[in-house]
Amino acid sequence: MSDDPEPAAAEDDPEPPAAEPTDEDEEAQSSEEQTETDEAGISESDFVRVDFTARAVESDQLVDTTDPEVAEEEGVDTEEQTIEPRVVPIGAGHLFPSVEEDFVGKEVGDTGSVVVSATEAFGEYDPEDVRTVSADTIPEDDRYPGARVDVDGEQGYVERIIGGRARVDFNHPLVGEDIEYDYEILAVIDEPVEQAKGMIEGLVGVDLEMWIQTDEVEEEVESEGEDLEEEVEPEEEDADQTEDDTAPETELVEYQTLYIESVPQLAMNSQWMFQKRQVAQQLIERLDLDRVIVQETIEAPSGPLGGLGGLGAGAGADIEDVASSIEDVDLEELEEEAAEDTEE
Repeated sequence: MSDDPEPAAAEDDPEPPAAEPTDEDEEAQSSEEQTETDEAGISESDFVRVDFTARAVESDQLVDTTDPEVAEEEGVDTEEQTIEPRVVPIGAGHLFPSVEEDFVGKEVGDTGSVVVSATEAFGEYDPEDVRTVSADTIPEDDRYPGARVDVDGEQGYVERIIGGRARVDFNHPLVGEDIEYDYEILAVIDEPVEQAKGMIEGLVGVDLEMWIQTDEVEEEVESEGEDLEEEVEPEEEDADQTEDDTAPETELVEYQTLYIESVPQLAMNSQWMFQKRQVAQQLIERLDLDRVIVQETIEAPSGPLGGLGGLGAGAGADIEDVASSIEDVDLEELEEEAAEDTEE
């Protein structure tokens, strides 16, 4: 046996301090997070540009399309609307929920097909929505079977007219039909103004000019608490100074504002009139805005008389010509003619 003492157990070395992450490490982590996001595909809060066509499954009737060729084949009137791929804010209800949900997880370039059930689409047939109304409530030119009519704000189709009564079906023409959407995702829209355009133009179908800018607004600063000390009546000589001292304090606040230039088509659009507050609130929440301002620009009329030259019998006449014609009038001759008319 060896008499050498056993070596002492080595003390545990303390762990070295963790190295602080470098800029390269942070960039690598950010890149990994971005890759994970890209792999996840389109999210529920994205705006996507989509090309789609929707048809009734049973009747093959066209419901909606963004394809100009399909619209031309189906005889769609394109004078009052533009047929082109549409920007869809997912979750805003521009399309049926099941269609928008199918976009989630997809990538740009992907295609898909979704069948929307009749219940989700235009509902099931309701016999109570077929009612008899007075024929006088229908314009005379529309008093025939198959005519589309508006009765007290409800859209319907005339089934038959007997005497002074009309049988009108107020069910949607596609009631009870499943609707199939075939789509292709063309792009993800990240630019805020383009996102705003997609939300509004998708609703009203009107091309609008809009922009986002930061405004500085002066606002009154709220006091933190009331002064509990007794108020002392100021002396007359110090009244003005006291009034200035008690004026409310203000500060400049930055407002991220979306400006929308209104046009006559927008002002007369019924959907916009009833839903503009809801749309504005969605824009504020989804685009991180503080406010939405819709403004109307009225330009000064052209012309030397500020556009009033078209009023009156002398509309458009040169002012000097009018003045000279007044000077040429012979007052004595007019008095003689008036006297002769009185004698007769």
